[in-house]
Amino acid sequence: MTLKRDFPRTIAASCLALGVAATASTAMAQDKGVVEIPYVEWADAIASTNVMRVVLEEAGYEVETTSVSAAAMWQSVATGDQDAFVAAWLPSTHEAYLAEVKDQVVDLGPNLEGTRIGLMVPEYVEIDSIAELNANADRFNDEIIGIDPGAGIMSATEDAVEAYDLELELVEGSDATMTAALGNAIRQNEWVVVTGWTPHWMEGRWDLKYLEDPKGVYGGEEGIHTVVRKGLKEDMPGAYAILDHFQWTTDQVAELMVMNQEGGDPYENAKRWVEENRDIVESWMQ
Repeated sequence: MTLKRDFPRTIAASCLALGVAATASTAMAQDKGVVEIPYVEWADAIASTNVMRVVLEEAGYEVETTSVSAAAMWQSVATGDQDAFVAAWLPSTHEAYLAEVKDQVVDLGPNLEGTRIGLMVPEYVEIDSIAELNANADRFNDEIIGIDPGAGIMSATEDAVEAYDLELELVEGSDATMTAALGNAIRQNEWVVVTGWTPHWMEGRWDLKYLEDPKGVYGGEEGIHTVVRKGLKEDMPGAYAILDHFQWTTDQVAELMVMNQEGGDPYENAKRWVEENRDIVESWMQ
């Protein structure tokens, strides 16, 4: 009889003990530290940064992301104020940034290959080379529509303006203002030239083409690399390993960029992408 009276108490005590243990385990899993990731408001960087945030959070880390300029992204990791970023365009676009801080950061190699940069126009534009821009400058309103001034593609385009002696003005802006101007021109069937790169959701929305670059100012095929601060491997080996294993394809990142463009919060879209691509994500978390 006594056993029967005490049995519910025994069960309750056991459940309480299991609950405490589970809570402690969860707390430990969420107490691995804070990973700070800077990024630039580029479509590909927004996608990759949010995917890494979701994956690192699942691994038990707190993640803080900060929108900055390209120069600040590199400098903040070089000084150790931030931990890592997944948006380094190498070997050409961000070559100058890397040269300044190469002894203060660790390049983990490409997380995305098959990328490129250059000047892009709608497919209906009747020129095929940068060398033809001056002869048609008035059709382009004497402008090249650019993005934020700290971006590597803007520096490369400044070099292109000089190399080809272009009479068009490079207009500073952002990824959003550039794509808005591009979309508006296409709706009116007007000529427009923009600073473009692959991957980008605009390639999936509109028929675009790169202008040929006979002088090779924009370089060849590039990769987007993951760069971390010195000491991260020792401080957070688990986070370092995930960042080191992170790698996907242009089709995969394009899928997420399209989701972001269609609406919704990029973080929530990244959660959905991670859930729908568990096999890929698991390979990063080995």
